[in-house]
Amino acid sequence: MTTPPPALLIAGHGTRDEAGAEAFRDFVRELGRRHPELPVAGGFIELSPPPLGEAVAELVERGVRRFAAVPLMLVSAGHAKGDIPAALSREKERHPGITYTYGRPLGPHPALLRVLERRLAQAVDPSWDPAEVTVLLVGRGSTDPDANAEVFKAARLLWEGRGYAAVETAFVSLAKPDVPGGLDRCARLGARRVVVLPYFLFTGILPDRVRHRTEEWAAAHPETEVRSADVIGPEPELLDLVWERYEEAVEGDLRMNCDSCVYRIALPGFEDKVGLPQQPHFHPDDDDHHHGHHHGHGHAHSHAH
Repeated sequence: MTTPPPALLIAGHGTRDEAGAEAFRDFVRELGRRHPELPVAGGFIELSPPPLGEAVAELVERGVRRFAAVPLMLVSAGHAKGDIPAALSREKERHPGITYTYGRPLGPHPALLRVLERRLAQAVDPSWDPAEVTVLLVGRGSTDPDANAEVFKAARLLWEGRGYAAVETAFVSLAKPDVPGGLDRCARLGARRVVVLPYFLFTGILPDRVRHRTEEWAAAHPETEVRSADVIGPEPELLDLVWERYEEAVEGDLRMNCDSCVYRIALPGFEDKVGLPQQPHFHPDDDDHHHGHHHGHGHAHSHAH
């Protein structure tokens, strides 16, 4: 008898905004429609129903013994690193006999960067030259510096090869710079046209706050033209990416940062690097650089997957 594939459990952050919570629930339902061959359920860590434990119980009631949990989150902050693993561990005690694997958060992935690029295109005037547009990418913000650094990485990857004047970074809570501070920085750098781009999956209280603070700043700075872009939303790329994270978790292929590797993925301006063989190399500043390749200084790593 063929072993059924592991079920898919989507773990969300949670929001006090009912429209945002319903967007998550709709997204989970759409994943279920796309993949009728396996049970799909989703729940939240906090703030909105259903809780993650209820989603696990639903799967168990459907006869599930194995599942892969994918955090529907853009960065590895406290929820993805601590709260979800702790909740899953609790559920394992409540439901003896279940096993699970845990996937990784979503971003920054080239598919999501393409959606962000679309959101920017929808927000700007078609006549604008990208070289005259500064983007302010606004993340949630965290007390975890690693999580905040991931937003900066997304900003840099969004800037690479797309021709914008700059992509600056700000946060809506818990981290600096905040939205007004980020806009002040754009203005000090000489920006005359700024698009504020929320780095959020769905609508909610925090993306609304980003837009509100943007409007307040724009009203006080009429010399700068400011537009607000929309959140990522339940785009086909997001559905495909969650499935990719599911397959990684099931197969144990949890690569680290190969999503944005120029030798795997055609990033704007670097398309010629895809598939190039990687050879060990040395850095001229290394001691004894003529023999550096014999001393482990090379960066050989396989991309032949």
